[in-house]
Amino acid sequence: MRTLNVALGERSYPIHIGRGLLADPALILPFLKTPRVAIVTNDVVAPLYLETLQAALREHGVRVHAVILPDGEVHKDWPTLNLIFDMLLAERCERSTTLLALGGGVIGDMTGFAAATYQRGVPFVQIPTTLLSQVDSSVGGKTAINHPLGKNMIGAFYQPKLVLADTGTLDTLPARELAAGLAEVIKYGLIRDPQFFEWLESNIERLVAREPEALAFAIERSCANKAEVVAADETEQGERALLNLGHTFGHAIETGMGYGAWLHGEAVAAGTMMAAELSQRLGWIGADDVARIEALHRRAGLPVHGPQLGAARYLELMAHDKKVEAGRLRLILLRGIGRAVIHADATQEAIAAAIEARCA
Repeated sequence: MRTLNVALGERSYPIHIGRGLLADPALILPFLKTPRVAIVTNDVVAPLYLETLQAALREHGVRVHAVILPDGEVHKDWPTLNLIFDMLLAERCERSTTLLALGGGVIGDMTGFAAATYQRGVPFVQIPTTLLSQVDSSVGGKTAINHPLGKNMIGAFYQPKLVLADTGTLDTLPARELAAGLAEVIKYGLIRDPQFFEWLESNIERLVAREPEALAFAIERSCANKAEVVAADETEQGERALLNLGHTFGHAIETGMGYGAWLHGEAVAAGTMMAAELSQRLGWIGADDVARIEALHRRAGLPVHGPQLGAARYLELMAHDKKVEAGRLRLILLRGIGRAVIHADATQEAIAAAIEARCA
């Protein structure tokens, strides 16, 4: 097992990474206020891992409740969120009850948001079961649901007590979901870790093949990068925005195509290529850099072009992005591989041209 720490003073918490951690309740027990938990999962993950987690906790005298939500980004909304509250209220769960998020990014985001708001705040633990959630969404305390006009527009910053990443759950992950997680792994190399990007160029096939040592290294390196950024800028007032490379374009794809049509990581990959295209047009990176970025995404099994929504539709959707400030769209662009910047001065014409160049 590898352990990292997210340094946030009294709200600091560990990230445990390793195989078989779901069956080790000793890692969770110290973070429970009382021996009572409510597990939130979905109808894909529950048949695979819910009983393992429940049995491990019950053997140590923990009272366990569970709610199984429908799977998918399309269900990351108010009606589905209310299913969590319905269970908590029906079981008369108290403020000392700890919520456990057993699933991918959607489950983690919704459980965290429920924890932030139920009785004005209850503790929760992230138990991510997808690569994307293990390397990104489970760390940092961003919680949210979607709105028809924009992704993740309703939520709260609310940190977990613990992140428990059992890499054994990646064995059952569909290939498309694994590739989607690799988009976020590649992102860390692009924004701040050029040595990691070079490692990925040499080892991406090992990750696609799910070699345990390669996956463990990539997960730990990604989490270490995110933990450093979150510790420096928890509520995204500055540096943390760099973690959104490709996300402004990507969220437009997810919203415009209908939630769930494109996986989050797929949309981020296409959005990253749009950001790289715009960066090249601004003269900040060269064609060889764009070619390297594209090649790595292709080898990971990710799309390098977005859907043809039309540049006007992209811009309309991007205007709802959380990084719009004083009416200006702040984009995360590249001044080199491993060097991301926040840029608010790109013209609508330049952005539209980059989008059109990177649409299928």
